[in-house]
Amino acid sequence: MAIVAAPPSRRPVRLRRRREKWIFYAFVSPWLLGFVVFTAVPMLASLWLSFTDWDSFSTPRFVGLANYTQLFTEDPLFWPALRHTLYFAVASVPLSLLIALALANLLSRPMPGARFFRTVVYLPALVPLVASAMIFRWLLAPETGPVNGFLSWFGIDGPAWLLDEDWVIPAIVLLSLWQVGAGTILLIAALQSVPPELYEAARLDGAGGAQRFWRISVPLVTPVLFFNLITGMIAAFQVFSQVYVLTDGKSGPSNASLMLVPYVYDNAFRFYHMGYASALAWVLFLIIMIFSAGVLRSSRAWVFYESEVRS
Repeated sequence: MAIVAAPPSRRPVRLRRRREKWIFYAFVSPWLLGFVVFTAVPMLASLWLSFTDWDSFSTPRFVGLANYTQLFTEDPLFWPALRHTLYFAVASVPLSLLIALALANLLSRPMPGARFFRTVVYLPALVPLVASAMIFRWLLAPETGPVNGFLSWFGIDGPAWLLDEDWVIPAIVLLSLWQVGAGTILLIAALQSVPPELYEAARLDGAGGAQRFWRISVPLVTPVLFFNLITGMIAAFQVFSQVYVLTDGKSGPSNASLMLVPYVYDNAFRFYHMGYASALAWVLFLIIMIFSAGVLRSSRAWVFYESEVRS
C-alpha cells in the first residue's frame, strides 16, 4: 500500500504573515498617531474654522464663504502678499538650483581639500534661520554693513536693502541662497554616482567638458534636481522666519516684504482673526498644490530615471 504524504500545513505561513503585519503596524503606529493628532485633525479643524468668524476665545460663528469672499474681493493686502511670495519663489528657487548645481559640479571632482570645501558649503545649512537672519541684518546694514562697504570699493553706492521697498525682497532672496548647502550635497552624491564609463565614451567621441556636463551629468541628476525643485518651491511659499526676523515682524517697509505665511500669522495671533487666517492658510495650501501638480506633470518631459524605458 502506497503512503501519500500529507501536504504541508499553511497555518504556520498564515501565522507568520499575520505576525509580520502586526509588527509592521506596531512600528508605524507612532508616526500614524502623530500624523493624525498633529496634522490631520488640525487640518480638518482649520478647514471648519475657515468658514467661521472666530477670535480664538469666543464660540466660532459660522459665516459660510464670507472669509473667502473678503479674501479675494475686499482684502487690500492679500494680493500684494501673494505677489511678493511669487516674486520671492520665482527668484530664489531657480537661483538656488543653479548655484547648487554649479557648486556640486566643482566639488564632486577629485581635488585637494575637497572635503573641507564641502563642509564649508554645507555649514550654513546647519545654522538656525533666526541666527542667519540676524547675521544678514548686520551684513546688509545701509551705512555700516560689510556688503555696502564692499560695493563702495568699486564706486557703487549700495542700496538701503531692508529699508528700501525695491530691495527688501532681493535681500531675503540673498538669505535664502546662503543655505544652498543641503541641495549641493545631494547633487554631489548624484554626480559621483554617474558611471565614469559614460564620460569616457563621450570623451572618446570628442565631447568637450561642457557637452559632457549638459548631455550626461545634468540628465542623470534630474531626479535630484526635481526633488530640490519641489522642496524648495514648497519652502519658498511658506517663507516666514526670514521675513519676520529681518523686518522685526512688521513686513516693512510699507508692507513691501509682506508674504502669505507672515500674513496668516498676523491675522491669527496679532489680530485674533483665526477664522480668516484659516481661510488664508487653505488658499495657500491650494496654491502650493496647484504649483506642485504642475511641476509633477512637467517632470515627465525633463526628469530622467536611469532604469526608465521610454517609448
